[in-house]
Amino acid sequence: MRYQKDSKLFELEKKLVNFQEDKAKGPDGILFTMTPSVTITLFFIAVTFGAGNAAQPRFSSYSGEYGVGGGTAFTHSGVHMSGTITALRIRESTSYVVGIQVRYGNVWSNYEGNQGGTLHEINLYPGEYINQVSGKQNSYIAQLIFVTNLGRMFHFGQPSGTCFNSFPIYRNTILRYISGRHNGGVITAIAFHYDMLRDSNGNCITCKEGDN
Repeated sequence: MRYQKDSKLFELEKKLVNFQEDKAKGPDGILFTMTPSVTITLFFIAVTFGAGNAAQPRFSSYSGEYGVGGGTAFTHSGVHMSGTITALRIRESTSYVVGIQVRYGNVWSNYEGNQGGTLHEINLYPGEYINQVSGKQNSYIAQLIFVTNLGRMFHFGQPSGTCFNSFPIYRNTILRYISGRHNGGVITAIAFHYDMLRDSNGNCITCKEGDN
C-alpha cells in the first residue's frame, strides 16, 4: 500500500537512520548519547507510526444520478445506519416511478414523491441484499429493477426509455442506500450508494468465507 509520509516524520527518519552516535539535548538541557540500538528501535517505531496513519482502503462506490433531475433532493444517508435494506415501497403510474420509500433494518425512510399511483411493497429475506439495480429513464425514472444476491428480481414502473445499469465497483459490497430528486409528481433522478457491510467487530458480513 502506498502512502505519503508527513514531512516531520520524514525528517525524523532521516535522522534515525544515521547509525553514528548522535549527541542531542534532552528536555533538561543535559547532553545524552543516542546509541545505534536505540536509533534502530526508534526508526521502527517511526515507520510503524507512519504506516498506521496511512490511508485505509475504501470500499464505497456511487452510481448515478440517472434521470434529468430537478425538484427536491433527498438522501437516505444517515437512516441507512439503522441496518441493511429490508423492504421497498415503490409507487408507479402508467408512465413513471412516482414515489419511493425504503426500510433500513426496522426503520422506514421518509416517503419521497407522489402519493398517487399503484403501490407495491416487497420484503427481503434475512441475509438477502440488493447488489444491482437497472432500469429505464425517459426524461424521468420510468422503471427500476432491483436484483438481489439470491437471484430475485423486483420490477417497478414501465419499460420505456433509455436503459441504465448500476452495480458496485468493489467485491463483497451491496446497496446501502439511495438518493435522488423528485418534483412532487414523479422521481426525476436516482442514485445508488454501495459499501461493505461489517459487524460491530469490523468483520465483513457480506464477504464470502476467506474474503474478509
